Amino acid sequence: MLINLLPDFFAILDSTDRIAAYRSYFESHRRLLQAYWHNYVIDPDSPHFADVVRSTVLAERGDLRAMLERTDVVSLVRETEAQCRQLLRTDTDYDVVLMVGVGAANAGELVIESRGVAFICLEHFTGVANPDTQGLGLDPELIPLWLAHELAHVVRYTSPESRSELRHIIAAAKGDYSYWDTGRSAPLRELLANEGLAVHCSQQISPGHAAWEYYGYGRRQYARVRELESILHRVVQTDIDRSGLGLRLRYLSGGMSDEARTVDRYVLPERSGYYLGVRMVEAAVNERGLAWAVRASSAELAQVARDAAATA
Repeated sequence: MLINLLPDFFAILDSTDRIAAYRSYFESHRRLLQAYWHNYVIDPDSPHFADVVRSTVLAERGDLRAMLERTDVVSLVRETEAQCRQLLRTDTDYDVVLMVGVGAANAGELVIESRGVAFICLEHFTGVANPDTQGLGLDPELIPLWLAHELAHVVRYTSPESRSELRHIIAAAKGDYSYWDTGRSAPLRELLANEGLAVHCSQQISPGHAAWEYYGYGRRQYARVRELESILHRVVQTDIDRSGLGLRLRYLSGGMSDEARTVDRYVLPERSGYYLGVRMVEAAVNERGLAWAVRASSAELAQVARDAAATA
């Protein structure tokens, strides 16, 4: 189901007390927004919640309004979701949320009470970087790419046919996804495969973009990861079957220090795990198709890769 929170957000901007209006908006959509804040921003019970809200509701939004005037975002999202349903042979219900976030992730995935959610934060897709909103200035034509990425996660986490470790971890947590808890519990192999499959989905749904855009890299970062590919494949073996939040942050998160990203004296490029994940699942996607691969366990994906290498 498509949930469009844009009218509710613009009602905040039209109110006489925007901070109070945001608090009312948060309470009206608490089930969704509490999960968004907890996983991608800060704990909504934190004393810094009010500071983030204040900067969000007082920011200049001319870039967002201009983008929405020239782009039929709702139709774009509906068309992309339909394509993903066909590609992934979707067998589970989920929600797609259009929203204005607070400058955190440009897109993301959640599972709330066993129902998957893929969300797009439109402040990042105005085509103009906006320091007031932390907007990245991504072109709105990239919305299908990022929505496809998140829907691949949703299917992996919630499909009744999924054998993924992440699905089992979320089920054990009473059907609620936590970036932090899954980072602590899931082996790195599963976390890398999860992102690699999502990148493959975005490549198939939205072809024709620059290679680095599918990974969320800049051009220079992509070149550096390619340059270090053989080293990355070697050093990741130290961690591949281990679990720990630090591993998820080291390989899949931005903003980590050089020290935190150092393995065997090599400083890994930020978020290098996205590229490693794509390579890890490539054989499975090519030989068994994305709908099978997105539901496969990391062990199944690894076996297909070994079989492919043995016959190459």
